Amino acid sequence: MNITAKKSVNLQVNIGSLQLKNPIMPASGAFGEDMDSVIDFNEIAAIVPKSITKYPRKGNKTPRVCEVPAGMINSIGIQSKGIEYYLQHTLPYYRQYEVPLISSISADSFDEFAEMAETIGRVDGVAALELNISCPNLKGDGHAFGMDPESTYKLIHQVKQVTDKPVIAKLTPNVTSIQDIALAAEQGGADGLNVANTILAMSIDVHSRKPKIGNVMGGLSGPAVKPIIVRMIYQVRQVTRLPIIGCGGVMTGEDAIEMMLAGASAVQVGTASFVQPTAMLDILRQMVDYMVQYGIADINELIGGVIID
Repeated sequence: MNITAKKSVNLQVNIGSLQLKNPIMPASGAFGEDMDSVIDFNEIAAIVPKSITKYPRKGNKTPRVCEVPAGMINSIGIQSKGIEYYLQHTLPYYRQYEVPLISSISADSFDEFAEMAETIGRVDGVAALELNISCPNLKGDGHAFGMDPESTYKLIHQVKQVTDKPVIAKLTPNVTSIQDIALAAEQGGADGLNVANTILAMSIDVHSRKPKIGNVMGGLSGPAVKPIIVRMIYQVRQVTRLPIIGCGGVMTGEDAIEMMLAGASAVQVGTASFVQPTAMLDILRQMVDYMVQYGIADINELIGGVIID
């Protein structure tokens, strides 16, 4: 069933120059080729494969995932087969689908980010680059490039010198002022912002007295983080006009609508797809039903539409 044709509503949104048929896409790390057996990839807004690194990476030690109330903690460590495998196998596979592909990049230095962006940006079929400057678990201490405005500006600016593809900065919520980081990304030349990655967290097994995550700390995702992300989207919207992709705790269509009212132009879905593999399409249907219920013809009317008395 073609969702976009089901009702007479406009679902198209833009992230800079990138046109999307609707606002729902996967969060990097929560999507893979095996999902093609349960959902039609051509129905979602974009394909966002797991973050790619230059060299193969084994990732963090196990256990890597644990459940917590209203969410989960993960510390995968950006397990990756490396950029050569990505170019030779991953990207060619996704070219069979009609929707845009957004490549998520993770690197260990400014120069490596720029090198990878230049290489991947030259590939036909790559519509945009998402720079993962926010992963909170690579070193086990919560450090990320996107925690510092100066580093954020420098990284984005350097990448923009080597590619003309739209660049989306994936911000970290593990900062005192996400507005400062958003402004630095905008000044560096970012075309859009992803708000945000997971929240640094820790859980301990009280019986063994050991951390439940092998890397001690990891990123909290799921419904528990949604109110925090909604707040951050709203704050970022107040200081920048860059389009925002909301990410964190979206489980239903109303969750996605809430993020759009706060200021997001599109929404990524992560944990919900682990719970229900068809979640993205379910959420999109619920959004269409909401629009019909309230007589909303164009979904762009919702962006930043929260009413503050």
